[in-house]
This record gives sequence, structure tokens and C-alpha cells, in this order.
Amino acid sequence: MNYLNLDKEKINLTAKELNTLLADYHIYYQKLRNFHWNIVGKNFFDLHVKFEEMYDDAKLKIDEIAERILTLRFQPISNFSEYLEITNLSESSSNVKDTEMVKVLLKDHGLLLSQMRNVVEKADAAGDEGTIDMIGSYIADLEKVSWMLDAWAMKS
Repeated sequence: MNYLNLDKEKINLTAKELNTLLADYHIYYQKLRNFHWNIVGKNFFDLHVKFEEMYDDAKLKIDEIAERILTLRFQPISNFSEYLEITNLSESSSNVKDTEMVKVLLKDHGLLLSQMRNVVEKADAAGDEGTIDMIGSYIADLEKVSWMLDAWAMKS
């Protein structure tokens, strides 16, 4: 850990929270794919495209989170069975109405934001500015998407 000048014991807590965030993002990603594939009805064109945009973004964040864990010299978890054990999110049915899909995602956003803040708290205690910077941008991105989905849901 010398090249980062971070205390391994303190950064271990950050890596643990990052692994939980990684699990959360995998479940979120799959839920977005599920909704993208199974959207029907009058909002199909709006949401089909939006869900694809969102899962493309989630896919990038999954890779960045795993690489940050590796940068900190820890191992990212990589099995769905492990993800399901530690995630804050739950899987969703494929038979969900379009407006309910948005509500489910907004609830997940709240859980993701909470986990991101857990990561920032642990990273701050460890003096890990790299993780704080990365997750801070994720928070801003997700807050904006949440605002947009919430605004869309108001029309329904």
C-alpha cells in the first residue's frame, strides 16, 4: 500500500463499502436490463431508451468501482451469489407496469445514494481522496437522474 500512502486497516473499511456498492450496482444494472426488455405500453419509447442509457452508465460504474477496489489492493467480489448476500437492493419482477418501474428505480436510487455516502464516510476517515472524488461524481450523476425520473413520474 506504500504507493498510495494510505493505512491498510483504515482503507479496508472503504474497500468493504465499495464491494457493497459494487453488489448494489450489479443488481441495479440487471434490474435496468429487465425493465428495458420488458417495458410495454404508452411510455415504451420514453422509458426503453432511458433505461438503456441508465444501464450503459451503470455498466461503466461497475467497472470503475471494481478497479478502484483493486487500486486500493483489495479484491472485488465477482459472483452473483455474493452480490445477493450483501446488496442493499432487491431483485424485481419482469411483470411491472411502466410507472411502477420508475418508482422502483427511484427507491433504488435512494439506497444507492445512501451506500455511496457510506463509502465517502469511510474513505474520508482513511484520507482516501481518490475514492471520495470518484463517488462524489457518482452522487451528483444519480441525483440528477433521480430528479429527471421524478419529474417524469409527476406527469403520470
